[in-house]
Amino acid sequence: MDSMQRSTGPAILISDVIAHPLSQTLPKPTVTSWGTYHKVSMVLVEVHTDAGIVGVGEVLARFSPKAYAELIETSLKPRLIGQDARNIGALWQSMRRSLSGRAGGMLIEAIAGVDIALWDIMGKAAGMPIAKLLGGIGRETIEVYAAAVNWVDDAEADRELERYIGEGFPRIKVKMANPVREACRRIERLRKRAGDDIELCVDANWAYDLDQAIEVGRALSANGYFWFEEPLAPENEQGYEELRKRCDVPLAAGESNFTADQAQRLVANRTLSILQPDVARAGISETRRMADYAALHDVGYAPHIGMSGIICETASAHLAAALPNFRVMECECDLSPFKRDLSDLAPGCLRQKNGRLDVPTRPGLGIEIDWDAVKRLRVQ
Repeated sequence: MDSMQRSTGPAILISDVIAHPLSQTLPKPTVTSWGTYHKVSMVLVEVHTDAGIVGVGEVLARFSPKAYAELIETSLKPRLIGQDARNIGALWQSMRRSLSGRAGGMLIEAIAGVDIALWDIMGKAAGMPIAKLLGGIGRETIEVYAAAVNWVDDAEADRELERYIGEGFPRIKVKMANPVREACRRIERLRKRAGDDIELCVDANWAYDLDQAIEVGRALSANGYFWFEEPLAPENEQGYEELRKRCDVPLAAGESNFTADQAQRLVANRTLSILQPDVARAGISETRRMADYAALHDVGYAPHIGMSGIICETASAHLAAALPNFRVMECECDLSPFKRDLSDLAPGCLRQKNGRLDVPTRPGLGIEIDWDAVKRLRVQ
């Protein structure tokens, strides 16, 4: 054994990569400006090693999960078998080269699932939770907000708002859409119902053009909302810059970014006050790069979760615990099978207390997968 092996230990070689395409029916539909979601999908990635350590990851694959699974098993797996699982950066670069063209789309989302699994392996091998492995701030609890009051009729919106307040959330997200007049009325109505002690933010899911976003943004500012999330399409960077000049409410975006370079412009000129990468789209490695870049420009980091599963939520909690510019994490309250059934860890919305959530402390992600649930949810 040479000095390098003595100092670092023997390699942990990847022996198998398995992609499980999963689909779930939501207990209650999610309603946004994009439409009504009754059913969504994901891919659970399982990475085995010759050391007996198994890591798991999650791919943001809302639809067509079998296509993602095939991409992982035919294009990524051959580049991983026999490689040292600890060389996460080198493996990321190798997987990236499996397709040419600009970084994004299915490839980066597929890489994200493998990347999370590799960090899970690293944490288990080191006997440390990922939050500690990242070597950051060391938070033991993190602030979360309830997501979300859907774009539904007033009576249902009122019930959802009151549910989250009753569950102890001091911060709540509200979905917003067209028409603009109805959106502005909803903004004012919910502020009055929530009172001044509850913090509210809005997610528009690209609902508006620039003129509409300016009008909605002014209503948000007048009613004390703490951010305006994804008002415009992510490609419309010039529109975001103009919106920043013409309304006072802080702007939040970034869940649509795949890689750090895609966050660069709006972070560097501080058009965004909050960057919101999704770890199931970008992976732990690239999400960390985005958040670190944001920190250099005094831009906050707020993990996006959405309709993803418990792996995405848990990986996000580890990043939130470690990164210096963390502000608040989304706590999706849909109680879907992906959050409720897939592991021994209860969903964050059931574990949070007064808007704070404990960070898992077991090695790696700190969760154990229920493989019977994986079988039930697997797409055949």
